[in-house]
Parts: sequence; C-alpha cells; structure tokens
Amino acid sequence: MASTVTPGVAEHPDGAREQPSSPGFGVDSAGDARRRRDLRKMKAVATGFLVFAALVYLLTRFIEHRDGDDVAAWVGFVQAASEAGMVGALADWFAVTALFRHPLGIPIPHTALIRKKKDDIGDQLGGFIEENFMTPDVVVRRAEQIDLPRRLSTWVADPKNAPRISAEAARAIQLASEMLRDEDVEQLIQAALKWAAEPEWAPPTGRILEQLIAEDRLEPVFQMLCDRAHEWALGSQDLIDRVVDRDGPQWTPRFVNVLVGDKIHRELVEFTHKVQNNPDHELRRAMHEFVEKFATDLQHDPEMIARFENIKTELIGRDEVTGAASTAWKTGKAVIEQMLDDPNSTLRNTLADSIIQLATRIRDDRPLQEKMNGWVARVAHHVAVNYSQEIISVITDTVRGWDADDTSRKIELQVGQDLQFIRINGTVVGALAGLAIHTISVLIFH
Repeated sequence: MASTVTPGVAEHPDGAREQPSSPGFGVDSAGDARRRRDLRKMKAVATGFLVFAALVYLLTRFIEHRDGDDVAAWVGFVQAASEAGMVGALADWFAVTALFRHPLGIPIPHTALIRKKKDDIGDQLGGFIEENFMTPDVVVRRAEQIDLPRRLSTWVADPKNAPRISAEAARAIQLASEMLRDEDVEQLIQAALKWAAEPEWAPPTGRILEQLIAEDRLEPVFQMLCDRAHEWALGSQDLIDRVVDRDGPQWTPRFVNVLVGDKIHRELVEFTHKVQNNPDHELRRAMHEFVEKFATDLQHDPEMIARFENIKTELIGRDEVTGAASTAWKTGKAVIEQMLDDPNSTLRNTLADSIIQLATRIRDDRPLQEKMNGWVARVAHHVAVNYSQEIISVITDTVRGWDADDTSRKIELQVGQDLQFIRINGTVVGALAGLAIHTISVLIFH
C-alpha cells in the first residue's frame, strides 16, 4: 500500500518534516487535513480488501494441503476467486501508485507519472482551455449571454446593498491613496507646475479676457466690485476721520477736521452709489476700457507679455507655491481618509448615492444595457484575440513553477480517495473474474 504523505511537506527518513518551499502550495488548509484523513481511511479499506483476499487464499491452500485428494469441491472455487482478487488488487495498487510515485521506491519505467509529466500536464491543460474556452467566438458569445451591465446594475441599485457599496467604494479610494506616496505626489505636483509654466500664459489669458468681454461676462464682476466699494464707503467714516486728523494741517481746529471728514464721506458714498447704480458711468466705462486694453496688450504688446511671464515664472517658481500644493495634498488626503473611515460620513454617503443613481439609470434603460453589452463583447473579443496566450501562460507558468513532489502529493490528496475505489473494485472484479474462469474451466474439463 502506498504511504500517505502530507502534500507540500517533505518527509525525512527520521520522520521529521520541514515546511514546504514550493510557491505553488502553502500550508495545508482545514479542507486538506480533512481530505487527508478521508484518504487514509480509504487506503485502509482498500488494503483491507487485499489482506482479506490474501487470508482467504492462504486458508484455502491450508485446507487443500490438509485434506489432499479429499478436499471439498468448493475450495477450488474460493481459492481461484481469492487468488484472482489478490492479483487484481495488486495490479490496481500498482497502477494507482504509479501515478504519483515509484511503487516500493523502485524506479520502474513509466511510474511517478505526475512528477515526470507535470510540465506536460500544464501545457496540455493550457492548450485545452485555449482551444475550447479562449476562442474569440466562445468568449464573445459568453460575454453577451452574461448580460453583465443588467446584472451588475440590478445588484448595485438594490438598496440593501448600499452599505457594502459604500464600504467597497471607500476601500477603493483608500487603496488608491495608499498606493500614492506623498513623495510621488509632490514630485508630480512639481512636474505639473513646471510643465504648466513652460508655455506663454499672456496671449491665451488675453484671448480669454477678450472672449469674456465679447460675451459680456465681466459685467457681473464689475457690478460686484462696485457693490463692495459702496459698502466699504458706507462704513468708511471712522477711517476718513483718522486720516484727516493725522494728515491734515496741525493748526486747523477740531471741528474743521470733522466737517472735512463728513464732506469727504458724503462725497465718497454718493460717488460710489452713482457708480454702483449707473452701468454707463464713466468709471464703469473706464474699467471696461482698461480690461479691453489689458487683453489686447497681453496678446500683442511684447513688454506686457514679458512682464506677465516674469510674474508667472516668479510665482510658480517660489517654494511657497510648491509647498502649499504639497501641504494641500497631505491635508486633503488626511481629511479624506478620516471621512472614509466613518461609515456615516457625507463623503461615503455621497459616493454610495452617486453609484446607486448611476446603476439605477442603467438598470432601467435597456437600450443603454444593449450598448454596454456591445462594449463588453468588443473588449472580450479584443482580449481573446490579442491576450489569450498571456492568459494561458498564467496556467502553464504556474504549473511549471510548482515543485514536482508537492504537485503529485496535492493531486493525490484531491483525487486519491476516489482512486482507492479502483483498488477495491479491482479486488472484487478480479475475484469474480477468477471465480468465473475457474467455473468455466470445471464445466469444460470435468
């Protein structure tokens, strides 16, 4: 009977065992331990059939030797059945054992087949999958049958799955955040600022201003400035009084300064009020003219362009700018991670709601599903045509990387229990065949 060896563990002559080194298999799982126990039991049962047949054969030989010519007729039948049963049991034991190791440790040709043919098995398995499962027609047909957009959108749109969607979305963002090292992001920011500073900003900025002016998009900005100026003028009395007292003539009486300050305040309030409420005020027109001229100079005045570019270069090149960007990234990252850790945070709830809304739209829009099914089929066809070899190589290369002994033991652990039935059946079938042959011989020659 073949000895039982723990898959993935090398056994030494002194009985000590060492941990596996093969990358293909790690420490046995609880399921492996259960299968190992079941395999031991089945091996014991199969060996029990062989032992039983041997004992019956020895018993019939003893009776035959003891009784001589007076031996009972039934003894020959039982002896033939037990002898053939032993032969069948031994032959099937040899066949089953030869799949995984050399029987009795003897290097008989065409034994230990799994160990010797491991790489061939991986290649044949990969070839079988490639020929029968990775053909473009099969992959595309299966991709269309799955109807992935409908299934996925239906599951995501189900409200009971919202907690899991929120958790998975948060986990995905956290994973992306973990993958982005702060040093890498800082380098990216610096590279982006450097890239952004290379082209001239002045002409594009001028064209944008020109377009905004043509579309009258700057008028709300001017109105806001006028509103803020008038609000400031209304509350500027104290400031005006302090300026008049400080900068006015020292010999003027106090009441004169008060009168001057009140006059300045009233005039300022009245002036800003007029500018605020009269879109055609000359100051408003001057503001428009200034912006128009500025937009033109940014595009065509070399001196203005040079000054603008110098300001840009000085601004972007300052350490405070890159440092502020890095600080903003670190602070934003910390805030996002903190919000993602809270299951009830606004960010997580917003993410989940957005995903569910998108899934609901897809679920209720069958034409959109059909279009998405077409996308899936096209992607599947592209993968099958261009990357089937790479996918199959995952199987073949993985099998090649397995240790031959570990592979043999692992496969024996998975299918060995069923193979023991071959040994049992060999004993029973052999016994029946031997009995039938003996019976036919008796009928023919006696």
